[in-house]
Amino acid sequence: MSNAWLQAFAMVFDPTTLVVMLGASLFGLFVGAVPGLTATMATALLVPVTFFMAPIPAVAAMVTATAMAIFSGDIPGCLLRMPGTPASAAYTDEAYAMTRKGMAEVALGAGLVFSAVGGLFGTAVLMVAAPTLAEIALKFSSFEYFWLVLLGLTCAVFISTDRPLKGLTTLFLGLLVACVGLGNPAAFPRFTFGNPELLGGIGLVPVMIGMFAVSEIIRYVVDAHPQGLIVDAQIGNVFKGMWQLALKYPKQVLRGSALGTAVGALPGAGADIAAWMSYAISKRFSKEPEKFGTGHVEGIVESGSANNSALAGAWIPALVFGIPGDSITAIVIGVLYMKNLNPGPTLFTVNPQNIYAVFLLFIVANLIMIPLGFLCIKVAKRILRVPRDVLMPVIMLFCVVGAFAINNTPFDIGVMLVGGLVAYVLEANDFPITPLILGVVLGGMFEENLVTSLIKSDGDALAFFGRPIAATLGGITLAIWVWPLLRKGFGWRRRSMASG
Repeated sequence: MSNAWLQAFAMVFDPTTLVVMLGASLFGLFVGAVPGLTATMATALLVPVTFFMAPIPAVAAMVTATAMAIFSGDIPGCLLRMPGTPASAAYTDEAYAMTRKGMAEVALGAGLVFSAVGGLFGTAVLMVAAPTLAEIALKFSSFEYFWLVLLGLTCAVFISTDRPLKGLTTLFLGLLVACVGLGNPAAFPRFTFGNPELLGGIGLVPVMIGMFAVSEIIRYVVDAHPQGLIVDAQIGNVFKGMWQLALKYPKQVLRGSALGTAVGALPGAGADIAAWMSYAISKRFSKEPEKFGTGHVEGIVESGSANNSALAGAWIPALVFGIPGDSITAIVIGVLYMKNLNPGPTLFTVNPQNIYAVFLLFIVANLIMIPLGFLCIKVAKRILRVPRDVLMPVIMLFCVVGAFAINNTPFDIGVMLVGGLVAYVLEANDFPITPLILGVVLGGMFEENLVTSLIKSDGDALAFFGRPIAATLGGITLAIWVWPLLRKGFGWRRRSMASG
């Protein structure tokens, strides 16, 4: 075993890191189990706490809390028919129907066990794919990075949402936010309105806390619906019958895990889309499709594997290229920069022990999910009865303190509040905010590589296709943009030919 791996083991199994993982696990399980509080919100709320941690414990907190939150979102879905996180929404009706049939422990057990299996599968892919991609990425120039960032932004608009026009609108809004500050390369102030606080640009972390935590609080304040009633179901041994399910549905577990990892690696997609796609595929290829929707465990097995494997998949582009796979890794990238763990291929060559530590953190987080998730299920009814009137002010307090602590300035609190209000208004009108987040995160990288490439090529646009990988990435990107127009054109031609 190399020295780097030994250092990684020492960092991960340090008592401080293990205590942080235990605390983050309990926090993630609690947040995920409360309907309306998402895994992304759990990550955003953890950011201020990571200020006081060393780099590896900080990453450990992020990895553990999100993995736990994604699983525990299944619990209120099963008992209340209210998914704790959007990643659990795909099979909430199925799980609730099983609860009504007296099979709550099977639904919860399948969610727990196959989430851990999917998470370990995604981690294995991350361990194999990330170093290989990093070796390739070392040969990238600004042309390849330009197309890669543009491809990521394109995926966020066309693949992660069924409303591309609205996605495009929020993407441009995110890019506009990224333009605030000193321009590249002339350092001319843009959209600063004479305010010195804006010269450094709008902080990513206050925006994230606002968009994912404050917007949820606003949604709760304006929501007049009462808290849901818990089904009084007896929950026994949730592990009973899981081995039989694994033997009965091995193909579904493998397919869900593979699909989740692949979807997670797409910028802007994430666990929510992975779970929905996986549930639909499970029903499509099932031998018993008529049982779906009536309390059938097959869809839970497959989509439960998918949503947790997507978490590890999202880290592949984040670590190798600095491009977030979802909103959670967008926040994590901000923390990595704060901890001087700048994402990119050089991270694999300069500090390999840190990358190996991230791999180990994923493995440990998915393994401890099983006993801690079991305990969470046992106390789930008490968690679900926590009054929201008490919980929400506490979360708001955390948000304010966290936003202020970044630069010790009230300006960031204002940024956070504006971010929360904007996200609430956008989502209330069915505008997806993931493209906006990616625009904010990737806007600077996009501009830097565009300007650098233009300077290198002396303004020659053909130079953007002059290298093989750049030409391939450019071709794929342009094809995604042009394909909807071609499809409409072909459809119009077919209708014209059919009508006469």
